[in-house]
Amino acid sequence: MNRAVLAYSGGLDTSVSIRWLVDQGYEVFAVAVDVGQQEDFGAIRRRGALAGAAEVRVVDAVERFANEFLTKAIKANGLYEDKYPMVSSLARPLIADEVVSVAREVGADAVAHGCTGKGNDQVRFEVSFGVLAPDLRVLAPIRDPGIPREKAIALAAEWGIPIADVATSYSIDENLWGRTVECGPLEDPWVTPPEDAFGRTAPPGERPEEPAEIAIAFERGVPVGLDGDPVALPELIRTVDALGGRYGYGRVDMIENRRVGIKSRELYEVPGALALITAHRALEDLTLEREVAHFKPGIERRWAELVYDGLWFSPLRGALDAFVGASQEHVTGELRVAFSPGACTVVGRRSEDSLYDVGLATYGPEDAFDQRHAEGFVRLWGMPLKVWSAKQERR
Repeated sequence: MNRAVLAYSGGLDTSVSIRWLVDQGYEVFAVAVDVGQQEDFGAIRRRGALAGAAEVRVVDAVERFANEFLTKAIKANGLYEDKYPMVSSLARPLIADEVVSVAREVGADAVAHGCTGKGNDQVRFEVSFGVLAPDLRVLAPIRDPGIPREKAIALAAEWGIPIADVATSYSIDENLWGRTVECGPLEDPWVTPPEDAFGRTAPPGERPEEPAEIAIAFERGVPVGLDGDPVALPELIRTVDALGGRYGYGRVDMIENRRVGIKSRELYEVPGALALITAHRALEDLTLEREVAHFKPGIERRWAELVYDGLWFSPLRGALDAFVGASQEHVTGELRVAFSPGACTVVGRRSEDSLYDVGLATYGPEDAFDQRHAEGFVRLWGMPLKVWSAKQERR
């Protein structure tokens, strides 16, 4: 019997994928990778067994996800189209790697995913599989037979696979970095997102009125502490995420350009991710030299595009990481971040490596800036335009 290892989320599509693969004659090993999603893995195991998996394995990869993937995203201020912190994009290469590891262990002939033909995740999984295990076949039980969502729901009911009601209304993905929601009523870009689509951020009527403040410490671009105490990165992200979520901060409702060439309406809940990137950017404002600060955003945009497009395992991503890593040598310090209903604001920053010199910046009596030098600087700076204007513009 052929063996297939499936990247298993426990949701509708991957549960139906197990049964489809079994019906095609495969012995299925379902691998659920824990990347910090708020899930009942006992229920996931039971659902996978009911769907027909020979084994449902849960891999604890939370620490790895935080330390190998999210650290790079924070340093790079990773936002696709300057909005989306890439919740799913960052997790897929890690999941693919864990699936391949199990495939090697059990001697599988194939790896599989439950993605549709319209989404980005098929690209991320298959490109990663192609790099990590080019000898294994890749199966796509939802995409290749062309199973639409309505049919998948019907098949789950027919085969006795229990799926939560919310999963039949929306397609949801979640991990330590945030939560993504699509499908159902969200497919109409004119419709206001229903409150039942949200799971990590409080609705307007339930947000505290009094603001809350937290101090976040960074070391070489990586968050390492809260309010003066060292905190492991997964716990730190969860703490900031929960605090921001209570204030309803971190909701992103966007029309997104997918890799496959279509626009889609996506809903994200990313309070922790957005707060940490906001704080990290503020610390960079304090510590990065001017030319590096001006150049780095272009690198960040390209980095985010590569990760979003499924090219984590690419030489260019590695090369960009080298630049980003070098830029973080002095991004060490502490930020005071204030949460209020629907908002997160950096209200204070300090660093021993700060390039802010109060003696140069002040307009007070302690001013150390010699303004006599400014006249010559301005004259030389504007000289090329003055010559151009005199010789060409007035002709």
